[in-house]
Amino acid sequence: MKTHVENVEYHDPVLCETKHIFAQIPQEPSLERRAYLKQVIPQLLKKNEALLVAHYYVHPDVQDLAESTGGVVADSLEMARFGAKTEQSTLIVAGVRFMGETAKILSPHKTILMPSLEADCSLDLGCPSDAFRSFREQYPHHTVVVYANTSAAVKAQADWVVTSGCALEIVNHLKNSGQKILWAPDQHLGAYIQEKTKADMVLWMGSCIVHDEFKAIELDLLKQQYPTWKVLVHPESPREVIQLADYVGSTSGMIREAKRVQAQGYIVATDKGLLHQLKKAVPEAQWIPAPTAGESATCKSCAHCPWMAMNELENLYALLQNPAAAQSIQVNHSLILQAQLPIQRMLDFTANRIQSTALGIGPA
Repeated sequence: MKTHVENVEYHDPVLCETKHIFAQIPQEPSLERRAYLKQVIPQLLKKNEALLVAHYYVHPDVQDLAESTGGVVADSLEMARFGAKTEQSTLIVAGVRFMGETAKILSPHKTILMPSLEADCSLDLGCPSDAFRSFREQYPHHTVVVYANTSAAVKAQADWVVTSGCALEIVNHLKNSGQKILWAPDQHLGAYIQEKTKADMVLWMGSCIVHDEFKAIELDLLKQQYPTWKVLVHPESPREVIQLADYVGSTSGMIREAKRVQAQGYIVATDKGLLHQLKKAVPEAQWIPAPTAGESATCKSCAHCPWMAMNELENLYALLQNPAAAQSIQVNHSLILQAQLPIQRMLDFTANRIQSTALGIGPA
């Protein structure tokens, strides 16, 4: 399988010693090869009694295969939750490494495989567990809330694990009960939540290499060019970009909002992988990814995670050819038990919220 190497410019000398990260990104197969892979991969999934779960940001072909073979396309937590409810003993997680770990935490008895174990995440890499432990120990009276985009070792140190879809409500709940918050790792999402809830928060200063690159000046110019279009922004984006949004929310929230609004067109500030599901949700609309660079740049919007791009048909096929030889995701049993607690708190909270809404008790 041919690949090209992408040099990811990620370096935080304080939090992470990684100076350069290399993503081995498979080249697109020929049309004939692509057709063959799309035909044979479902057969291999069935043969190996494996279930494919895929993140919104991976290759559209992998997303389509997940949906057509009984799997799911979702955010990291829903991928893991969906996999835990199924009968298959092997889960193929198309995403980045922390997603495989989350699946293992919720399905410790299952075998968790990934097309590439080298697919990482800058938020995860930028929040090493030892450094986070030292940071956390400086604030012993704070409630520790960590974003799902973290390692199992960091989740195990948390009181709560949250997603972008429920973080705002959970932090507001904690603030109303008089708690101070230690938040990690995404500084932009943390600052957005802090501004909205007015909670007393200490922030770990991590960021996503994709969302951190969106440019407010260029986005404003694009809004002027398309004044009737709606702007959907993920809260991992910088504050100046969020301020230009018509809607701020999670990946699944963006899909729901696009269906609700039915605008002529949308400008989307998140990974371009989500456009595949957005276009399927509102096929008559026009879609433009938010800009990450200026007019003179060769790539006006390069908003795609290089690690997510490592999940393609070829390495999925190679994995399924001989899954017994593949290295599975391993998480220490004690870490699994510790990480399950904050995740379960979030699941219980969101389940109660859904039940209250259904009964007409709480806000929708």
